[in-house]
Amino acid sequence: MKIFLDTANIREIEEVASWGILSGVTTNPTLMAREEGADFEETVKKIASLVDGPISAETVSEDADGMVKEGMKFAAWHPNVVIKVPSTIEGLKATAWLKREGIRTNVTLCFNANQALLAARAGAFVVSPFVGRLDDISEPGMDLIQEIAEVFGMDSEIDTQILAASIRHPRHIIEAAKAGADIATVPFGVLQQSMKHPLTEAGIERFLDDWRKREAVQIATVGTE
Repeated sequence: MKIFLDTANIREIEEVASWGILSGVTTNPTLMAREEGADFEETVKKIASLVDGPISAETVSEDADGMVKEGMKFAAWHPNVVIKVPSTIEGLKATAWLKREGIRTNVTLCFNANQALLAARAGAFVVSPFVGRLDDISEPGMDLIQEIAEVFGMDSEIDTQILAASIRHPRHIIEAAKAGADIATVPFGVLQQSMKHPLTEAGIERFLDDWRKREAVQIATVGTE
């Protein structure tokens, strides 16, 4: 399963890119709004210079014509740009239209398998089920990932990828992979948490303490010679 970063913060992207694990980036209007003063186009182009993989840029129009117009504009910024459209009928229209133009789409805000299947049939490059938001209303989000994976696996014509979104904690990443997601897009803080474990930290401290004791013994031995 590929790891994407869910952010519009350039410093976060630079950091995770240095780890050697990053395959793409997803942005949305909320994430962009957090970056005060940042220009959307310049931000996307900067991300493209840091990450050699898909970069999702989201439209804000509510009708297909507007989504397509925005999508054509965004796609011209860089070949790696993927256009985000919502899981609505207008989003389906825009997906099919952009597909004919050779532009990839990420059909987002997906909350049931019907939405995912219809998006795939319309030509979506990826669909984005929001697992955390389903968990918030006491519906198991990972069940949706598993159901979509099962449905897609039964149709040889579907090559749409499943992108697990709204990842809330490190365990979500592994659960998404086991459920059949092709991609998980993860907030920076959750990725940081994923590489932390108290036994790892305790082990490092013990190794360092033992090494310091060894050096102290060697220094004391030299001093008595």
